[in-house]
Amino acid sequence: MLGTLGAAALGGPLAPSARAQAPAAPAANSNTIDAIKARGSLVCGTNTGLAGFAQPDSQGVWKGFDVDFCRSVAAAILGDASKVRYVPLTAQNRFTALQSGEVDILARNTTWTLSRDTSLGFDFAGTTFYDGQGFMVKKSAGVEHAKDLNGATICVQPGTTTEQNLTDWARTEKVQFTPVVIERLEELVGAFVAGRCDAYTTDSSGLAATRSAQPTPADYVILPELISKEPLAPAVRQGDARFADLARWVFFAQINAEELGITSKNVDSLANDPRPDVQRFLGKSGDFGQMLGVPNTWAATMIKQVGNYGEIFDRNLAAIGLPRGVNALWNKGGIQYAPPLR
Repeated sequence: MLGTLGAAALGGPLAPSARAQAPAAPAANSNTIDAIKARGSLVCGTNTGLAGFAQPDSQGVWKGFDVDFCRSVAAAILGDASKVRYVPLTAQNRFTALQSGEVDILARNTTWTLSRDTSLGFDFAGTTFYDGQGFMVKKSAGVEHAKDLNGATICVQPGTTTEQNLTDWARTEKVQFTPVVIERLEELVGAFVAGRCDAYTTDSSGLAATRSAQPTPADYVILPELISKEPLAPAVRQGDARFADLARWVFFAQINAEELGITSKNVDSLANDPRPDVQRFLGKSGDFGQMLGVPNTWAATMIKQVGNYGEIFDRNLAAIGLPRGVNALWNKGGIQYAPPLR
């Protein structure tokens, strides 16, 4: 059993987000694709900084798994994956930013739930990463299992499924804890590293990202138990079925490309590949791009510029120590499976 550090309940200031030049909120049933084309860029709401998912590098260039999804959407619509403006959002203000039209799409480690799908007025583009909530502690604490956290202080972000899951789990398992609630991710992680809380809880992917960013990752242990299902998915506003379809099929195309063996390195060399699936994917047959309001070569363009699902995963998530696991393709032992492009 861990001793508590006190009943701290801290609140960090809201992160300033790039609200200047934000697009006006589109009317219901508007054409977001046309608005993006007219503007010349996609506006993507993403994390304020999480290794592997969304984080600017030393040159200010945004990189990560969620960033690459937005880059893929931009490539499909505009033919250029670089035509994205990123708006860093906290867990608290991300949904308002999407609802108000401040961003076109939200790709920010967001769990797909019934209430978000309905009462918030969102459409989700498919589960890009199957995750689950876990706990991380310092190795020096000697904690081996989640139940050993009875009496601990636990760092958690407000306005997340994480906060509710933690409460539900503690009630079910009869674990007493004191929450340390901080909105800004950087401040929350800083509090955990500084010892202001005994454990940090979020999705296991986020824990791996945080651990990889520490000077000595081996000083931190991710406990083996997962206490929830967290299907992470990009979201768009309801009311524009065409844009929702496009976002969904961008993801499906990433999966199908990996299954077909189409990569950023070989896509140009497959023009004469006799497989009908490949010909449709490359836009050589059918008008599948026109059905989505984009060029028929949309899928080939995004794969050439960004890569297929496996390439995106390896570049961003394998790099921080996350295994494919259930996120492997359905024919490789995982559950990632996409409808056919036909």
